[in-house]
Amino acid sequence: MKSATTNTLLARALIVLLMAITLLPFLSMLSAALAPAGSYPNGLQWPADPQWGNFVRAFEVAKMDQLLLSSGLIVLGVVPVAVLLATMAGYGLAKLTTDKYKWLYLAFVFGLTLPFEAVITPLYYEVRAMGLLNTRFAIILPLIGLYMPFGVYWMRAHFLNVPQDLSEAAQIDGATRWTEFWYVQVPLARPAIMSLTILLFLWTWNQFLLPVVLVQDPMQRTMAGALGAFQGQWGTDIPLLCAGSLLILTPTVVIFLIFQRQFVAALMQGAVKG
Repeated sequence: MKSATTNTLLARALIVLLMAITLLPFLSMLSAALAPAGSYPNGLQWPADPQWGNFVRAFEVAKMDQLLLSSGLIVLGVVPVAVLLATMAGYGLAKLTTDKYKWLYLAFVFGLTLPFEAVITPLYYEVRAMGLLNTRFAIILPLIGLYMPFGVYWMRAHFLNVPQDLSEAAQIDGATRWTEFWYVQVPLARPAIMSLTILLFLWTWNQFLLPVVLVQDPMQRTMAGALGAFQGQWGTDIPLLCAGSLLILTPTVVIFLIFQRQFVAALMQGAVKG
């Protein structure tokens, strides 16, 4: 009994320590963001007179309203299409293919090993040849393709764990593959689809490299991509820069907090069935 209590206390202490390590950089940014404009904050030090107006000023000078609109358009162009294609491909690879076509799945697995940095140069020339350079489609179309390996891998893992009896029962009732997919498989896959949607939203919203390389106008980039231009203009004003960074980070934190239960449920579902 004493050993179990000790282990519980150690586990809680470890969790508190990890939380402190995780939150420390954000607390440091917050304290710096509240410092007087033009000053150079020294480490984690809460200012005597917090300047909350720095957030308002950062919102205005960075034109956050336009960046929110641009990021929203990019997310709407990427996430629904990528999730739909990944769900259909994952179902096809899990339920409709035989061992003869296993190489298709291996091709997607190979795509997981390719970092964005390795394909950015050929992507630039390809996008330029298509005449899409400096448009939001220069971000949307490559991201859909780059997300496919992970998305297909994620959804295929779910559909493999769905009992084959459900498919057979649907076929006995006269359902086509298309009907089975929409009315049987997709409802069962909602936790996996929701978690994949959250992940792709976070990755798209925080995408930095592609927008910076493929789009010159900061107002057509994602919010994270526009941070580069904001840093170049206000890099000497540390409080304003930290305030802008926190404003860019806020939507992703809010989205994750709202949908964290669905995300954790999908992870736990995979862990139990795995």
